Amino acid sequence: MATPSADIGLIGLAVMGENLVLNMESHGYTVAVFNRTTSKVDEFVNGRGKGKKFVGAHSPQELVASIKRPRKIVMLVKAGQAVDDSIASVAPYLEPGDILIDGGNTHFPDTTRRMKEANAKGLLYVGSGVSGGEEGALKGPSLMPGGDAKAWPEIKPIFQSIAAKAKDTSGAEVPCCDWVGPEGSGHFVKMVHNGIEYGDMQLITEAYQLLKDLAGLTPAELQEVFTKWNKGVLDSYLVEITAEIFGYIDPETKKPLVDSILDKAGQKGTGKWTVDAATEHGVALTLIAEAVFARCLSAQKDERVAASALLAGPVAQKVSDKEQFIADVEMALYASKVVSYAQGYALMAAQAHASNWTLNNGGIALMWRGGCIIRSAFLGKIKAAFDDNPNLVNLLIAPYFAGELGRAQHGWRRAIAAGVTGGIPLPAMSSALSYYDGYRTARLPSNLLQAQRDFFGAHTYERIDKPRGQFFHTNWTGRGGNTTSNAYNV
Repeated sequence: MATPSADIGLIGLAVMGENLVLNMESHGYTVAVFNRTTSKVDEFVNGRGKGKKFVGAHSPQELVASIKRPRKIVMLVKAGQAVDDSIASVAPYLEPGDILIDGGNTHFPDTTRRMKEANAKGLLYVGSGVSGGEEGALKGPSLMPGGDAKAWPEIKPIFQSIAAKAKDTSGAEVPCCDWVGPEGSGHFVKMVHNGIEYGDMQLITEAYQLLKDLAGLTPAELQEVFTKWNKGVLDSYLVEITAEIFGYIDPETKKPLVDSILDKAGQKGTGKWTVDAATEHGVALTLIAEAVFARCLSAQKDERVAASALLAGPVAQKVSDKEQFIADVEMALYASKVVSYAQGYALMAAQAHASNWTLNNGGIALMWRGGCIIRSAFLGKIKAAFDDNPNLVNLLIAPYFAGELGRAQHGWRRAIAAGVTGGIPLPAMSSALSYYDGYRTARLPSNLLQAQRDFFGAHTYERIDKPRGQFFHTNWTGRGGNTTSNAYNV
């Protein structure tokens, strides 16, 4: 048998897998590759991988045999059963201390389960978020590994060499990859990343509709606006590519392609998982939830077309001061994005507390600075906020962001008011503003809500003139008894 020559192995030669191993090879690593459809192995080795340091394997046993110990195998396959099948295919040939790495969009509880199952066999398991799409995988993704900490020293050199690089506060370039934490924390952080991505994308579409319908901007003018925005506080990957999209001319129609695309959004489930986790922990993830539901509503295209002929609404009036309105929408988008990240960090804190994880919030912000879909210039400010106060309970009250939201709120409110008056749906922007106003309100009307609960269900309430933790019940009608429901929160 030939001496093992590969530094790392990969299962899954789809778009992400191909580009990731090309990235690894370009950084000096020899990579063994395997795909369930083995013809893809030959196509890759003789195609994009020709003349490079790849070892093509035609069976799981051959893959394992070609990798130096401790063996490191990355799985980039569809989340769910395909991951379990991949593990089962190679596990019989692995030895204690070998490392399995799931780089797909796996639901984090599955990663925790698989880690425990792998540990029982003496194997180390890592669940790593990988963000950046096809280009990121090839040129430098954001990597978010978590799981068995003993695996980190073995995979760290490879992961940090292939990751995107971003400057830290000192100006030094650092990899957008660091150890996240135990169990499924790496995939959890990637899930939250995707939830924030849902929010960012929805916010941008709402800004687009405001500028198109109320300011009358053409795709060419929108390209100019987004290009300008990308040089300021909104500097980010999604704003950058949005400018490019507006400028793309369809070769077939010779018109902007964006105008020919059907308004029906798809989704793969990571946004829904994020919302599920928020409801599980009682975190007000309102903006991201609205972004998920906005995609659901967009998918009801035929219903919306039929309803548009039946349901009344205002006729949108063009704004009189176009430049001021563009500035207002910029502030609405910026402030809402800050709220989206604040809610995402609140969810990570809740999950970390429930799972007894220790997450490096500043480090996560740095991991998201480059290579990933939600990379934004102000992530550096998020890192600085957590460096200043590691126990920060909400990003909104960090001095920098509190000041920025105070500066942005007037334009934010004007943009939303104009949209509501003109009948423009703004589920994410308006929910962001409602969250901001709710979070800064010392006394909400929930006292009335709690009175209602006590009235119909004897659910009890606390009083502002009594110590916290004491619960009371009122016989509101005189017909009820004194028996109360247990006081608890789900």
